[in-house]
Order: sequence, then C-alpha cells, then structure tokens
Amino acid sequence: MSDSSQNRENPLGSQPINRLLVRFAVPSIIAMLVSALYNIVDQFYIGRSVGILGNAATNVAFPLTITCTAVSLMCGIGGAANFNLSMGRGKRDEAVRYAGNAIFLLFSIGVLLCLTVRLFLRPMMVLFGATPDVLDYSLTYTGITSLGFPFLILTTGGSNLIRADGSPRFSMLCTLTGAVLNTILDPLFIFTFHMGMAGAALATIIGQIISGIMVIAYLCRFKTVKLTFKALVPSPEHCRAILSLGMAPCFNQLAMMIVQIVMNNILRYYGAQSNYGSEIPLACAGIITKVNMIFFSLVIGLSQGLQPIVSFNYGAAKYRRVRESYLKAAVIATTISTCSFLCFQLFPRQIIRIFGSGSEEYYHFAEQYFRIFLFFTFLNGIQPITANFFTSIGKAKKGIFISLTRQILFLLPLIIILPMFLGIDGVMYSAPVADLTAAALAVVFVTREMRGMKGLQGTD
Repeated sequence: MSDSSQNRENPLGSQPINRLLVRFAVPSIIAMLVSALYNIVDQFYIGRSVGILGNAATNVAFPLTITCTAVSLMCGIGGAANFNLSMGRGKRDEAVRYAGNAIFLLFSIGVLLCLTVRLFLRPMMVLFGATPDVLDYSLTYTGITSLGFPFLILTTGGSNLIRADGSPRFSMLCTLTGAVLNTILDPLFIFTFHMGMAGAALATIIGQIISGIMVIAYLCRFKTVKLTFKALVPSPEHCRAILSLGMAPCFNQLAMMIVQIVMNNILRYYGAQSNYGSEIPLACAGIITKVNMIFFSLVIGLSQGLQPIVSFNYGAAKYRRVRESYLKAAVIATTISTCSFLCFQLFPRQIIRIFGSGSEEYYHFAEQYFRIFLFFTFLNGIQPITANFFTSIGKAKKGIFISLTRQILFLLPLIIILPMFLGIDGVMYSAPVADLTAAALAVVFVTREMRGMKGLQGTD
C-alpha cells in the first residue's frame, strides 16, 4: 500500500475538521478538566477542614504539580507530535520509536523527580514560599503526593500518545477514573478517618496510581502500530526530537512554576506589609490560581486535541486543513475565554466561598484579585493554542518563544517591579499587561505563518 493511500484512509487526513475536533478535542478537554479538578477537590475539602493554612499549604506545593505537568507535556506532546508527523509521512517504523522513547522518558523522569523531592522536601517548601505556620502542612501534603509523581506524569503524558494512536475516549477515561476515585476518597479520609492534609494527599495518589496502571495497560497494545521492547530503548536522536517538539508546552508550564514561586514569595513579603498579612494573599492566590487552571485546562485540552489533526495533515502536506483546524480551534478557545472572563468578573465572592469561609479582608482581597489579575482572561486562549500549533507543525523554536511570552518575558518582570511602587496591588496589575501583550504577539506570529502556508503547494 502506498503512502498516499495510507494518508487518504487515515481519518485525520480525510474526515471533516469539525468532526475531528469533536472526536479528539472533547475527550481531551474533559481529561484536562478532570485533571485540574484533582487540585480543586483537595482545595475544597482542605478549606472546609483545615482552613486558610491548609489552602496556603496546597498553594506552596502547587509548583511541583506544575513541574509534573511540564514533564508530561514535554515528553507526551513531543512524542505524540513526532509520532503523528511520521505517520502522516508514512514512516511507521520511526513512529514506533518515537512512541517507545516517549514512554521511557515519561517514567524515568517521573521516578527521578520523586526521589529529588523526597531528598530536598523541606528546603523546597521554604523556597516555594511557606511561612512558619504553613510549613508543616505543606511538608505533610507534598511528602505524600510526591510518591505519586511517576504515575501522574505517565498518565498525563501517556494520554497524549493514546490520543495520537486514535483513542481519545480511552485517554479521557484514564484521567476520569483517577479523579472520581480522588473525589470519593477525599471526604472519606479527611472527615471519616480524620486524616486532614495526609488524607487529601493519600486520596490523590491512589487515584493517580490507578490511572497510571490503565495507561500502561493501553500502551502495551497500541492500535495503529506494534509497540516493541526495542522501541523503549532510548535513542539520542529520537529523544532529542521528542524534547525539541515538547519544549514549548514544557517551558510554558515551567514558566508558570517560576512565576508561582516568585509570586508566592512576593505575596508573602508585601502581604506582611499590608492590612491582609501573609496568609490571606497566599491562600486567596492559591485558590484563584487553581480556579483559573480550570479555564486553562479547557484551552490546553483543546490544543492537545488539535495536535494530532494538525501534525498529521502538515506531515501529509494538506495545508488548507491545517489552517482550517487552527482557526476553528482559536474561535472555540476565545469563546471559552470570554465565558471564563464573565464568571471571574461577575461572581468572584461566590466562587471563593466554595472553598471555605474567611474574614471580610479575605473576601475583599479575593474579589480584587479575581477582577484585576484576570481582567484580560478573554484573550488568554490565543497564546497556548498558537504555541502548541507551532509545536504540532514541527517548528519548535517559534512554539517555545510563544509559550514563554506571557509568563517569563512579561509577567515575571512585572510582578517584581510593580509591587515596588504599588505594594501588593502591583501583583494584581501585572497580569493584564502580560496577557494583552502575549496575545498580540501570538496573533502576529501565526498570521505570518498562515500567509506563508498559503504559498505552499500541498495535496489539499
């Protein structure tokens, strides 16, 4: 069978884009949404049992969750993009090697990260912004959740490979199963067994382990290719290609982690100089960050569902379908962003109350943070979709640059500089400026790319 006939028969290269987006993006969105709910569920029950200090502790631990996501996306999306590009070009043997090497990277890095956190737990928590009152809570929570890092990374990254293999629903099911278990076990361990922070952490890793086992079971029986033990042997060439295309989503997550660490320390420092104290800003920012992650999970899920469609069609030189896929995904992302913006502006107090009660100062700070920090949320769908688009077509450098614009180039300097003049309010005003400029740059880059693609001769 010729390569061209394989491309025509593959639904990624022939089915209508709308149908493909529904098939691949909807399960991916649900999976990412459920993944975000892992943290939200813990935050909900911890806020109603331990209180503000418990919420602050999960915020301090959150950079490590972001790190796990960064590694997952680097190896998972990098492996999946190379897999689909190779399949689109008809190079099935290469596709197998990319899938196998991605699996090796996911598990080995997960184990390494777990061991590192176990060895340096206390200094990490202090570095991430834990106050003396919060430190013990963060040590308990992170000490347990770190044991689940290899399974969390394998589940999140492996889900991208499962989608690339044409099974988006099973990919969603893996994440959904773990989240449902976490939701059931959280109140059981926290309230029935009175385990507090340890109970929340234990419920989390049990769900992650079950999800990881499901991913492993699928990866043993790939549909489109036969995955062999030989493919799992790391190859420098294939690993470099995986890491190259996975760097954009990875750097975006690592940038979020760096910003989160710096922001925690700035909130602690300037909060102590304000009427709020250190713990209220830390607790509120932690809740709002995780609520905002629900929105981001929708957009990231959409971008992950877009990846196999764009990668395969770009590899098959079907550039019209590539353009159509991006534009439709960008419209959907902007619609999601606008709905999130309206919720954050209209119902901040109602949202923050879900996670427990607090003083009037607590609610006042949370309302301000929602409305100011997240003011340009309606533009925030463009940047991650665009960064992942460049990764999907094999243009890693552009994807990396776009992924770093909001967090590193704009937000990080602003959250350091503005509080020097505005105090703790400077943290809030830094985000709208970063969001606006990052979205504008993303539009400029993708517009140029689309114009260049129109001049290419393809098979569409």
